[in-house]
Amino acid sequence: MSELNKKDYKLNQNIKIAVIGLGYVGLPLARLFGTKYSVVGFDINESRVRSLKSGTDSTLEVDDATLQKVLINSPNDIKGLYCTTSLNDIADCNYFIITVPTPVDKNNRPDLTPLYKSSESVGKVLKKGDIVIYESTVYPGVTEEQCVPVLEKISGLKFNQDFYAGYSPERINPGDKEHTVEKILKVTSGSTPEIGLKVDALYKSVITAGTHLAPSIKVAEAAKVIENSQRDINIAFVNELAKIFNLMNIDTQEVLAAASTKWNFLPFKPGLVGGHCIGVDPYYLAQRAQEFGYHPEIILAGRRLNDSMGEYIASQVIKLMIKKGISVNGAELLMLGITFKENCPDVRNTKIVDVIKALTEYGISVTIFDPLANANDVKKEYNLVTINAVPENKFDAIVLGVAHAAFLELNFSELQKTNSLIYDVKGVLGTISDNRL
Repeated sequence: MSELNKKDYKLNQNIKIAVIGLGYVGLPLARLFGTKYSVVGFDINESRVRSLKSGTDSTLEVDDATLQKVLINSPNDIKGLYCTTSLNDIADCNYFIITVPTPVDKNNRPDLTPLYKSSESVGKVLKKGDIVIYESTVYPGVTEEQCVPVLEKISGLKFNQDFYAGYSPERINPGDKEHTVEKILKVTSGSTPEIGLKVDALYKSVITAGTHLAPSIKVAEAAKVIENSQRDINIAFVNELAKIFNLMNIDTQEVLAAASTKWNFLPFKPGLVGGHCIGVDPYYLAQRAQEFGYHPEIILAGRRLNDSMGEYIASQVIKLMIKKGISVNGAELLMLGITFKENCPDVRNTKIVDVIKALTEYGISVTIFDPLANANDVKKEYNLVTINAVPENKFDAIVLGVAHAAFLELNFSELQKTNSLIYDVKGVLGTISDNRL
């Protein structure tokens, strides 16, 4: 595809976009497209849609003022975002962008159920000439081999004859207010060369960072799944270094600071690797590789090491408590944070729960304090109780699990018993902590 063709390609004026799934990925994208086009945001979660219609985003990805500025009261307005739970409201859209989650099951096998369900929904309203674009992270082949057949079956239309597909992997970084959707270069692709140009032009019209048109949907799918797999492996490496240097009584953070003075050193830090991307995507790539008869070694080794970090952190806390003469059985511990990353309310696949589980097995009473996490979500997902306000009692141990900005303002001395310890998983507390990962 020549750069000249990309540059000269003109979009039709009659563009109406449906964004399926209004979570961490879908809402920022729908909001952005809503500044230029008529956009209908569809989600099956009624409470989520009600909240968005009132102008509030509980994920904190879009601030209330920005959201309210783009909201419209009718799906027929020429520009803006209309949120709905009704399929009828997206029936006259000609671009359908699917941004639903792609989790793994309890055995770490890819669960494509959300993709199947959303494809069925779109299939019910799909018309000739429409384009369906997937943004959900998948292994190469899912769009054309898994999703498209669902669209064909439900709609009765023929792929690449009556309707078309595209893939543009999401690159949302939850909680990051600097690298927002329009500032991150977007990979695009289409099921035919012409559709590739259309998909690329659509995103290019709102993404200020620009686009990269991949030669095929499978290339775009593969590019996405290796982005997070690469990051997972790099974090696994520094997690292993942290274990080694801890045995040597060397501060890992100081080692990394020294090594980072070289221009080409990659500045990864040790820690828990959870969430719905980095902690999941490597399993998608591994599953696909195994289907082709290849058993990946480095990818799964990195996953195993990162998945073991919760128990490792708990064991380090226990060792420190014993060294300080703190009775472990019956001790009171404050866990600061339960979301999967800092300054983000998302608790999906958080590895903090692994630390909590291991600590409770030692007979420790754990109080979880997180000002951003939704207590109902935590209870439903993990059967754990979370508080959103600073506790008034004192603790034998405090573990900083998530580096929320609010935690850096805490007066830790008011939360500590006379003989107590602070363990800093994120390495952000400096000298007030007894140890850090």
